[in-house]
Amino acid sequence: MNPRLTQSQQRTICAQLGRVKLQLLYKASIHGFTGAAFHQRCNNRSPTVSVGYNNSGFVFGGYTKQPFSQSGQYVNDDQAFLFTFNAKKLIKYPVNNFACAVRMIANSGPYFGEDLVLVNASQAVTHSNPGNYYNFPAAQMHGNDLNLTECEVYQVEGTTELERPWRTVIWESGKRTELIEYIKSYKPTVSSVTQPRVLLIGPVGAGKSSFFNSVNSVFRGHVTSQAISGSSSTSLTTQFRSYSVKAGREGKPLPIILCDTMGLEETKGAGLDIDDLSSILKGHLPDRYQFNPSAPLHPEAHGYRTSPGLKDKIHCVAYVIDASKVSIMPTGLEEKLDAIRRKVNLIGIPQLVLLTKVDEACPQVKEDVRNVYRSGYIKDVMQEVGSRLGVPLSCIIPVKNYSEELELDMNCDILLLSAVIQMFRFVDNYFDELSDRMSNIQTKD
Repeated sequence: MNPRLTQSQQRTICAQLGRVKLQLLYKASIHGFTGAAFHQRCNNRSPTVSVGYNNSGFVFGGYTKQPFSQSGQYVNDDQAFLFTFNAKKLIKYPVNNFACAVRMIANSGPYFGEDLVLVNASQAVTHSNPGNYYNFPAAQMHGNDLNLTECEVYQVEGTTELERPWRTVIWESGKRTELIEYIKSYKPTVSSVTQPRVLLIGPVGAGKSSFFNSVNSVFRGHVTSQAISGSSSTSLTTQFRSYSVKAGREGKPLPIILCDTMGLEETKGAGLDIDDLSSILKGHLPDRYQFNPSAPLHPEAHGYRTSPGLKDKIHCVAYVIDASKVSIMPTGLEEKLDAIRRKVNLIGIPQLVLLTKVDEACPQVKEDVRNVYRSGYIKDVMQEVGSRLGVPLSCIIPVKNYSEELELDMNCDILLLSAVIQMFRFVDNYFDELSDRMSNIQTKD
């Protein structure tokens, strides 16, 4: 069944009703201009939009949140309205007597009060008698042409799909190649650093190690699992790890190091210690340092860097947050993240958020990862993360890590590569800020 309502008209009606879409239930030219056919298709379905069409080109009808039946009774609906289109503009006529908004008549189609009836008495006609429970000028509503060429009834369904993506992504293999080449050829603006260091911080099981594995997989050309990852209630990462990604099996290292830490846990004395974090940010921690949540790092620890250089420090922090668990984030965890964010802010390191498991959070994205910026739900989750962590929406990047797949997916790759490029931009900001500070100090001297 093809709807006669144009996409533009459907969008205009939906704009009155919230984030919804219209699903065609009944089409008189196919099912019959009879009350029986209408009730068979539409009873117990709600909310609905009923639309009449005539030879004069008028498109008009009504909305009710109440399900149709054949009871013969009036039904109360404080949200019912009639409407007509004037070119592309929708003119609304709200109900003025809620108790008599809709009447359930067996031998007719949609029956709004005593004012507008489509498929009246099982005929291809409109009954029009304004001024009872709705006020409308008949000439404006339907041009006084009461013969119907079509009548349709649509069910109003909730949807999280946005009309157009709110971020532009080019989902093409050429774009994937372009992103890979950009990452391979990236050079930091500071000559003493060849591989900027990005620290991944997040709750246990959010996907920190999986993010490294996924990025590594893109450059290896197949799914790999170098860092230990999986689902567990306690952190699978017990050491501080610095992972270098290679461009292919025998390739040279890429200009980025992803640093993995213990997962955050909501209870005190478990997971990553906030005091250890300062040592990590300032570059004191050696690779493979074994975390001990009950005792923070001491300068006497094996491999401790007493005088770290710029290349040893962290140049960007990425919080890794599970999209499917944002709404149930424990208070203790939120407080820890807030304390970390404040500490990172004080040191002047740029911060972004990787929102993982977007496919688990939204069926629309699970069906096709390209829907990630069309999903109103994912956008809502990103906004919630932003307000909980105190970061703007522009600093939140949704990704889908490889977890159960054996083969790479071009669209997942594009999201992962875009996240790495965003990290480079934040690293550039860090070095720009650093050189500005150095210039100011030299100027004062």
